[in-house]
Amino acid sequence: MNIAACGGYPEAIRRTAPRRRAQFFKSYLDDIISRDIHQVADIQRLSDMRRLISTLAAQTGGLLNYSRLSSDLGVPTSTIRDYIGLLELVYLVRLIPAWSSNGTTRAIGTPKLIFSDSGLASHLVTGITNDATTGGLIESFVLGELIRQVTWSQTMARIHHYRDRDQYEVDAILEDSAGRVVAIEVKAAETIRTADFRSLRALRRRIGDRFHAGFVLYCGDQQLPFGDGLSCLPISALWMTGAME
Repeated sequence: MNIAACGGYPEAIRRTAPRRRAQFFKSYLDDIISRDIHQVADIQRLSDMRRLISTLAAQTGGLLNYSRLSSDLGVPTSTIRDYIGLLELVYLVRLIPAWSSNGTTRAIGTPKLIFSDSGLASHLVTGITNDATTGGLIESFVLGELIRQVTWSQTMARIHHYRDRDQYEVDAILEDSAGRVVAIEVKAAETIRTADFRSLRALRRRIGDRFHAGFVLYCGDQQLPFGDGLSCLPISALWMTGAME
């Protein structure tokens, strides 16, 4: 969790004192809003933009629901869409598209939203401590790392998420040009149970031979097989060459 809270900005990582790190994130966000966003749009109510950013931080890693955000913030849905588009444009947030195939016709097509840097999201939700927020921050951190690694990987892959109406959910789907799928679940826990592979097994049943491998990334330190191409790996495996091959 400490790695996810620090994020990936070198300046934030160098500032080991929490107060100094918080000051960096505050200044960074102020610059994004006052400089970068103003270069591409004329926003009259900056307070609405700030409230939206804070609300999105508390929901990072979750499905993007424009109508709910509009209701919670008292801002028109069209404005919420425009603002999120701007936040994407300045690389503050990232939308992970939903994945489906002919074999998964019950898939839900709503995108998932993550912060490009989990450290900034963590700064914005300081004082909010619950399982959903912690899980969302860790998931955002892992997805952000996967997105970066896809850009230099020798295997060209597209990244999506998967959720269906039967309550099966997979945090990351990596699909190559041949249609092979590597599925990844993220757990904010230090131990793993067989039940944590429920969604990965369901997806494997539905897409058959296209399912190449499935991993649960978690906060523990052991790599363990769970049969039929399924394994659990510590999140640190993201930096270990060949760990997920």
